[in-house]
Amino acid sequence: MMQSSPLNLRRTIVLIGRLFLGATFIYAGYSKILHPTFLLHPWIAFKFAVTANLANFASEVETFKVLSASGSAFVAHTLPFFEVVLGLLLLIGWRIRVWLTAASLLLAGFLSVLTRAFLLHLDIKNCGCFATPEPLTGMTLVRDGLFVAVALLCTYCAVIDARKPHPWSAPSNS
Repeated sequence: MMQSSPLNLRRTIVLIGRLFLGATFIYAGYSKILHPTFLLHPWIAFKFAVTANLANFASEVETFKVLSASGSAFVAHTLPFFEVVLGLLLLIGWRIRVWLTAASLLLAGFLSVLTRAFLLHLDIKNCGCFATPEPLTGMTLVRDGLFVAVALLCTYCAVIDARKPHPWSAPSNS
């Protein structure tokens, strides 16, 4: 007798959540690396566009007053590429518990930095989340809080689901 389908509520939450988070991370990383400048030809202009975008992002990171100038430059030159790779790994679905945990920690870190800046009334004209300049407001915190909630829910569901045997691989009692 065939057992129940392997797609249950927890697996559906993880699937939809990881696809949503993966696409969001890829877009966020891409927009920090390439987006406002579409100078893709010739390669010299492409390199200049990437360098200019990362330098702009470094100045945005520096406005949060959490890191030094060199720390902000390091974060600005590594974070967008990490976001793209993390997004791809979430879309692929390989070692999903590890990457959902990493996404949860990264998003919680973002939210804590944004909350700190908001509570200190720092004048943040561009939060640096995506390519479109967006001032830091309460709605930015709500949006990023929802991202954290989705990531934590997916991580929880993935960890709980991993503790249970898969319906198709469970030993039969025949």
